[in-house]
Amino acid sequence: MKLGEVGGVIAVANHEAAMPLLQVGAIPIIQRIVITYQQVGIFPIVVVTGREPDEIKRQLSAFGVIFLENVRGDQPELMDSIRIGLEFLRGKCDRAVLTPVNVPMFSPVTLAELIGTEGQIVAPSYQGRGGHPVVLSEDVFPQVLSYTGGNGLRGALDACSAPRKWVPVDDRGVVTNVRDEAELRAQLDEHNSAILHPVLHMKLEQESAFFSARLKLLLYLLADTNNMRTSCACSGIAHSKAWDMINGLEQHLGYSVVERQRGGRSGGSTRLTEQGREFLTAYHDFEQAVHHFTQTEFKKRFISTKII
Repeated sequence: MKLGEVGGVIAVANHEAAMPLLQVGAIPIIQRIVITYQQVGIFPIVVVTGREPDEIKRQLSAFGVIFLENVRGDQPELMDSIRIGLEFLRGKCDRAVLTPVNVPMFSPVTLAELIGTEGQIVAPSYQGRGGHPVVLSEDVFPQVLSYTGGNGLRGALDACSAPRKWVPVDDRGVVTNVRDEAELRAQLDEHNSAILHPVLHMKLEQESAFFSARLKLLLYLLADTNNMRTSCACSGIAHSKAWDMINGLEQHLGYSVVERQRGGRSGGSTRLTEQGREFLTAYHDFEQAVHHFTQTEFKKRFISTKII
């Protein structure tokens, strides 16, 4: 089910090498990337973790991201995580942003510029050095997914029939690795200024809230998987809690959002009804419109006037 034009993958793979929970300032680096993605309206955001993802899920539980696990060995390869995320996004968006978690300091302005640049493979360069994130058109997903050579993502992109389009940017964050702690500290104030943004926690409510970002994500996953347990695992929502949320939503809306088929050889399924799909699409479009309005007004009233 397509809801957004641009989806995103944050590839973690080897936790020891990538250090996704490394604190830079007051938050871990993986939160910095998610915040940057969300500021430019990327949806869905897929976080591909290595083994033992519980702490990452805890840190991102309120951010409405999708969790997938790369369990291919104790030290999984980054390219495997990218494939897992890209395979999930296949058919769900027109373009995908790919970011290894160990390059966390690029700005939302840079990301917006990359997304706004035409090309099947778009990447930033800083003072002649190639960096991240990389934006791919859906047309080249199959070529990246089928790549079996060495040299990781760089090798996969080099093997694509489409040339890379380099976008020179004045953003050293595109080449800053988590191993360079001095550079991370030097960029902290600049990056905090770049990710300054209004935060809206949108919900629908009557006497109490009955629809939130977490339930939106659960419905989106159900539209894709038709499986409640898989959707719960990907969203980090407990199975019993998920049913409570859906039952509450249906009670408020007055119609069925999902249809349940129990048992059978396939083990049963949980699918969105046609009304459920219409509701999800309408809410997503509403949320995007509010997001764009809020960003525009914030920039006009605070950034352009230099009040902040």
